[in-house]
Amino acid sequence: MLTKTSQTLTYLTAFLYFILGILMFVLPERLAPLFAWKVTGFMTMTIGAWCLGNAFLSWITARRWEWKLVYSTLIYLWLFGILETCVVIAFREKLNLEHPIAWLYLAALLVNDLTAIFGIFDWLRIRPALERFGLEMNGLAFSIVVVFILFVGFLSIYGIIAKIGAFGTNGGIFPEVMSSFTLRSFAVFYLSLTLAMIPHIWDKNLNTLLHHSLASYGLVVIITLAAFAYLSLFNFAQRPGGLMYFGAYLAVGIPLPLAFRKFGTGTRKP
Repeated sequence: MLTKTSQTLTYLTAFLYFILGILMFVLPERLAPLFAWKVTGFMTMTIGAWCLGNAFLSWITARRWEWKLVYSTLIYLWLFGILETCVVIAFREKLNLEHPIAWLYLAALLVNDLTAIFGIFDWLRIRPALERFGLEMNGLAFSIVVVFILFVGFLSIYGIIAKIGAFGTNGGIFPEVMSSFTLRSFAVFYLSLTLAMIPHIWDKNLNTLLHHSLASYGLVVIITLAAFAYLSLFNFAQRPGGLMYFGAYLAVGIPLPLAFRKFGTGTRKP
């Protein structure tokens, strides 16, 4: 496995995301005008949900810390920090750094980036091998992986290349108009999720997929809770695209507990 330093940095990333996420999720209306760029209360709560989901993912990954089991969640975490930092750099002229919450966001990204740098360096130096262990994914699980990659990957690429005013950017799916800064931040979040799932196409270990699903489940649940908290913003009659936003998270969030009950969460012995 990777070194103790990488594990410690992963724990530290979890801690910073937890503190940032709690603040943004609990106080979205208060912190929205003070955040690092122009966002609404719902956007603030949603970004807070990302952070809380990342905190859980980082913590359980560092706790389990076995390469063959957790490598794909580490890939997601590393990509999230690096890509979100790239968005911040690209829109640096629009940054508002007058309040500590903005600095806390940048600090969390910085530690996430350090975790990625140390982790990648460890991987290049140690080259931990992937191992066949436990059960393999069946055809249904493989199909779900492929559909996830195609659907979320499409959303990410569209979010990266779409201009404000294009379909889905003016409240058609997400119920509020996004700035380019926010749109790109959402897009690279989805891109990180997509790229981290791609290795599961050839790595058929079911336990690895189950760990990835459990570690990511916090993202699904908490983002969905944020959407329900701002349910009044959705007008499904006039903007039915909002059903896609809810439906995507519910389609993942509802079946997973059944899978965990039947197959475990990645640590069950065959």
